[in-house]
Amino acid sequence: MCKYIFVTGGVCSSLGKGIASASIGTLLKASGLKVFTQKLDPYLNVDPGTMSPFQHGEVFVTDDGGETDLDLGHYERFIDTSLSKLSSVTTGKVYSEVLDKERKGGFLGRTIQIIPHITNAIQDKITEAAEKSGCDIMMVEIGGTVGDIEGLPYLEAIRQLNHKLGRENTFFVHLTLLPYLEASKELKTKPTQASVRELRSIGIQPDLILARADRIIKKEHLKKIALFCDVEEKYVIPAQTASSIYEVPLNLNKYNIAQLIADRMNLGKLKPNLKVWEAVVRKIKSKKGSLKIALVGKYTGLDDAYLSVIESLKIACFHEGRDLELLWVSSEKLEEKDKAAWKVLKSANGILVPGGFGVRGTEGKILAAKYARENKVPYLGLCLGMQIMTIEFARNFLKNDKITSEEFDEKNIVGEENHIIHFMPGQHKERDKGGTLRLGSYPCRLQEGTKSKKLYNQTTIHERHRHRYEFNNEFRESLEKGGLVFSGINPESKLVEIVEIKNHPFMIGCQFHPEFKSRPSNPHPLFLGFIKASKK
Repeated sequence: MCKYIFVTGGVCSSLGKGIASASIGTLLKASGLKVFTQKLDPYLNVDPGTMSPFQHGEVFVTDDGGETDLDLGHYERFIDTSLSKLSSVTTGKVYSEVLDKERKGGFLGRTIQIIPHITNAIQDKITEAAEKSGCDIMMVEIGGTVGDIEGLPYLEAIRQLNHKLGRENTFFVHLTLLPYLEASKELKTKPTQASVRELRSIGIQPDLILARADRIIKKEHLKKIALFCDVEEKYVIPAQTASSIYEVPLNLNKYNIAQLIADRMNLGKLKPNLKVWEAVVRKIKSKKGSLKIALVGKYTGLDDAYLSVIESLKIACFHEGRDLELLWVSSEKLEEKDKAAWKVLKSANGILVPGGFGVRGTEGKILAAKYARENKVPYLGLCLGMQIMTIEFARNFLKNDKITSEEFDEKNIVGEENHIIHFMPGQHKERDKGGTLRLGSYPCRLQEGTKSKKLYNQTTIHERHRHRYEFNNEFRESLEKGGLVFSGINPESKLVEIVEIKNHPFMIGCQFHPEFKSRPSNPHPLFLGFIKASKK
């Protein structure tokens, strides 16, 4: 029978529940168990697909096309298991399905209430994911903080599941903050006590408490938490801020967490094999020198907006013995000919233009691509970054400054004949925004003799997509004459997936999002190739 581990957070958000969940899952997988993970998000959006990066950070895409929370990126990178739409549940999704069923007469005239109908639907989502994944351990993270009104149905749902499944099949982890008071020079446990009291008031007793702090957590703090929260002392674990998130599984393993969980859930003896993680951390700690990579975008300084991109760069860097020095460059500042922005761009060893939507800042990105092409600076374009690269190349080679994307010319001012990037078949302006993009994993056949083929060392690859516009194949023949190589093509639709420029050290653009498939022990080939080229 599947065992369920529920992870909740207390005191405040952004403590690292996703990292904690992923790290515990990593230890259990390294012990030989099959682990699947799920995030329960209390917001009313159906999914984060239409949410601003300022609100929610990046949208992580699964193989089956799920637009999900960025924590799923942590789960995949740590546990190295491809997740699915089953891994992402939101209040909006739950309510939509329950109300749709009610409209169709599925409740036979009964009054629909949060308890039992919404809580039952949440439980069904959890158990469905466990059953369909065939996992031994189902890790479930509840988003938000204990005490949030919108999170109450989720806490009630997992309380009921605990009652139904039995204590040997459920385990509650509570991650909470120990704030440091500068005036008294001490960490305080009182907020943790209050958070656990809130949990216990609705019928949930934590089995294990992870105490988060940026300072050294003393044994006296752990004893106090154990006493006031009614948790065995060995089940109160210090979780101090690590120098790298990839150290967290090793740090937690020092406290024998896998066996502590196994003892409560009758899993027998567990001994995680962490040789891969030990090798990763050795590489991180043996970095020599830094590498300057310019990230040219709109959401500069907001790490969460480009989280998987940044993690992929970090991973490729430490595999090449370098520390990532990320240079944020505002594409709008480049458009404005801001001297400081241009100085930063020109100091970079490599330039990356990530995905994005909308016309704002696109001309600045085109200028960055032009600088990279003319000055032989390594360039990696992801999704929109690939489209930017082709627009810049076509404008230069075809001597036509009107060439653009249909996305940037919605009023059709320059004419369809100048749209090198256009709507995919079946897409149109009036179509709903949510869930209507080209989403999920698609095949790509690599052309012999190209940089991309050499980097992947495969003929057919599968990569994840999230976009509405594609390269216009009517431009293909003319641009090939100018040295634009179409190195990756979808074998079924003939859509362009990867382009690269001849006689350039590294200038590659891909229509997909390779950042979603980077792993700490296995950097993505395109990111690794980009970093290698940037080192030269």
